[in-house]
Amino acid sequence: MTCLSWSGVPRRWLLLGLTCAALLTASGAAALLVGTGSAAAARPAAAAAASGSPWDASWTASPQAPTTVISNPANAGFNDQTIRNIVFTSIGGNELRIRLSNTFGTTALHVGRVTVGIELTAAQLVPGTVHPVTFGGRAAVTIPDGAEATSDPVSMAVTPDEDLAVSVYVPVATGPATYHLTAQQTNYVASGNHAFDVSPATYTTTAPSWYLLDGVDVRNARAAGSVVAFGDSITDGANSQVGANDRWPNYLFRRLHAALGAAAPSVIDEGISGNRVLNDSPCFGVSALARFDRDVLSQSGVKDVIVLEGINDIGFSQTPNTGCSVPNTNVTAAQIEQGYEQLIAMAHAHGLKIFGGTLTPFRGAGYWSGMAEAKREAVNNWIETSRAFDGVIDFAKAVADPFNPQYFDPAYNSGDNLHPNDAGYQAMASAINLALLK
Repeated sequence: MTCLSWSGVPRRWLLLGLTCAALLTASGAAALLVGTGSAAAARPAAAAAASGSPWDASWTASPQAPTTVISNPANAGFNDQTIRNIVFTSIGGNELRIRLSNTFGTTALHVGRVTVGIELTAAQLVPGTVHPVTFGGRAAVTIPDGAEATSDPVSMAVTPDEDLAVSVYVPVATGPATYHLTAQQTNYVASGNHAFDVSPATYTTTAPSWYLLDGVDVRNARAAGSVVAFGDSITDGANSQVGANDRWPNYLFRRLHAALGAAAPSVIDEGISGNRVLNDSPCFGVSALARFDRDVLSQSGVKDVIVLEGINDIGFSQTPNTGCSVPNTNVTAAQIEQGYEQLIAMAHAHGLKIFGGTLTPFRGAGYWSGMAEAKREAVNNWIETSRAFDGVIDFAKAVADPFNPQYFDPAYNSGDNLHPNDAGYQAMASAINLALLK
């Protein structure tokens, strides 16, 4: 039986034995899952016990609601099309499962077929690697609006730091589609059902985001759990090379894997470009406080979280109250710090370690001002001296100009004075003491 969760119901509740019911559609072609359930919740645990290893998240992308303020295929959604999402693993394993998302859908999502394979290049797959993905033993699944669906286990060898293609065929109109805006990855769309195609020939449309998919878990007996990188565009990898997987969480995993091999924890990226600690945005997701349960506490195998967020709370205070920055509440440093304290309390209540990252410099960026800089420095002083976090990672020092730390080091500046380039993201990962995460 497939296990679903609703956006208003934390996924961890499913693991505590609430009730899950599955009803077949009249045609019997798909499973319509309308509740939570002890049978569904117990199934992954039983399977993990049988294999001797639990599930760990290997790739994630925080789901977002589409908005007409930003032009994207998610706004109109998809109809009789296959979306080939190119995603990357951190840890590998001998089995995987995927999670489809209709978290922000306005109607039931009908999925006709899903496959997973290894990407060769662009939309082309490595021959012989395409595997069918099922839900409760069925090829198709219907996901109510506000819900997600986790697949059955797929027996497939997955290696660390590997690109996978998850192809999702939707036979009828989806309406506005749940997505992750900033993929830093080219994804592909084909007309009709081409989930099993190895060839890229039918995937004639490209797209900049991930659609209807927000997680890939793997089963690995040696892995040491999951580390969640939680933040905004700097965690999301904005301005890094498209398709290179050069976000700082990617670099962090490579360091851990080089040091620990198969015993390394996964590093999953739950950054949303433009996201804020305290306020939702019509473009950039619900606030960090609102999504912490979904994007951190509910992830498979989570043990640690690194928080790097707050620069948009500060910067949006300087902008007009229109478009994506609504509401541009003029928050104080103290209010951001109180938000951190709530995140820390939630993490500690679930037995997680939580580390705070200092806010990186942004003088010269469009929303910088002297007042904003004073807030950033006050917040960073609190992160470094309050001892509220379980540890501190000085991201700001790692990328700052040593002669004027209000600016990015030119060697690490992507050009907008706000986001690192690929070398800057690597420098951020190198600033992390790996002993914190072992």
